[in-house]
Amino acid sequence: MSYCSVIPLMSEEKQALHKAYHDLQYGFPIHDDNELFCRLILEINQAGLSWETILKKQETFRKAYDNFNIKKVAAYTEKDRERLLADAGIIRNKLKINAAIENAKTILTLQKEYGSFEKWLASHHPSSKAEWIKLFKKTFRFTGGEIVNEFLMSIGMLPGAHTADCPIHKKVLRARPLWAAK
Repeated sequence: MSYCSVIPLMSEEKQALHKAYHDLQYGFPIHDDNELFCRLILEINQAGLSWETILKKQETFRKAYDNFNIKKVAAYTEKDRERLLADAGIIRNKLKINAAIENAKTILTLQKEYGSFEKWLASHHPSSKAEWIKLFKKTFRFTGGEIVNEFLMSIGMLPGAHTADCPIHKKVLRARPLWAAK
């Protein structure tokens, strides 16, 4: 059962939470590196939890991680780690917090080499799901197969975010950058 077909089966409260993400974000390309970093960190934090939990905490994550400013997160100190571990508004998992900080540092390196995180992603497109997983595991922390798959689907790098009969599917296809049509 796809994400598209599950939304109508949810309660009105859950529908409102998921529908905005589904209709306006899921599967659409992201061109801002900080927002790409945001999506990666949210996907990492979702591991073992429901996406609903992450959607409910999205704004507190944004506040806790300085609006996902890559440079700021990469410069976090031990004091920042402690602050994040004490923040009930986010997922207080030491491995996930450490991954966010280390992955921010990695993205800064990729930006220097490729010009942007988005360009690094584009330089590996198209790749199979297995190739992406291998690349992410080699490059980033806390990025298993499901995290990589969901991250790449959520930003339009891998297909599957929407079924062909979903009304959002055509909007996602129109929003793809030219290099994604490869």
